[in-house]
Amino acid sequence: MRFVILTLFPEFFESPLKVGLLGKAIENGLLQCETVQIRDFATDKHKTVDDTPFGGGPGMVMKADVVAPALEHAQAVWPSQRTILLSPRGTALTQEKAAEIAAMDTVHLLCGRYEGVDERIIECGLVDEELSLGDFVLAGGEVAALTCIEAVSRLVEGVVGNEQSVENDSFYHGLLDHPHYTRPREFRGVQVPDVLLSGNHAEIDRWRTKQSLEATRDRRPDLLERLTLSDDDWRLLEQ
Repeated sequence: MRFVILTLFPEFFESPLKVGLLGKAIENGLLQCETVQIRDFATDKHKTVDDTPFGGGPGMVMKADVVAPALEHAQAVWPSQRTILLSPRGTALTQEKAAEIAAMDTVHLLCGRYEGVDERIIECGLVDEELSLGDFVLAGGEVAALTCIEAVSRLVEGVVGNEQSVENDSFYHGLLDHPHYTRPREFRGVQVPDVLLSGNHAEIDRWRTKQSLEATRDRRPDLLERLTLSDDDWRLLEQ
């Protein structure tokens, strides 16, 4: 899978894309990450990428006549199935959305800055959708783009060595993940739950399901509303 990142700060991605699972996936050819410097498409001698907003107000707006040729260049060199603008106005990035993106071969990620991009980038159909990390504002779209890459890449076959790790992640089946424990068996007076030491895999699975249901009910009840729970799930919650 290929990500093409359009940004004013390509250097932001240099270190994160060299470490951990992302670094290994890129090294092994499972992922490709290209960066496009939007400033390269400014035509004046000062390489101006932003200007004051029409109608007045604070801040600056990224210029359509700079962003558009950057997007068109990226599409010509790396044709993509989708162009995504990282924006606080966008729909929330979810596990379902990450899975949808992971099924694509090439995705363009446009990183906004300042007050955002000129709306005509969207009105002219150069962007397919807007994505947001949540109800807060960042200095720019770079952090959001990197988050999107990490969330999506975990779902690309071969990136995570043990695919069961992905299947047990929070949100994969609509629930939050269950608690995890490792050695030592006792830490500061707190013991590992006995069931995890029992060797009874059916009981362990049941305990983990119950813990996931309880965590989701207590922390994210909105997620439960979207699910169709089995009778056994309801019995575990009632316990």
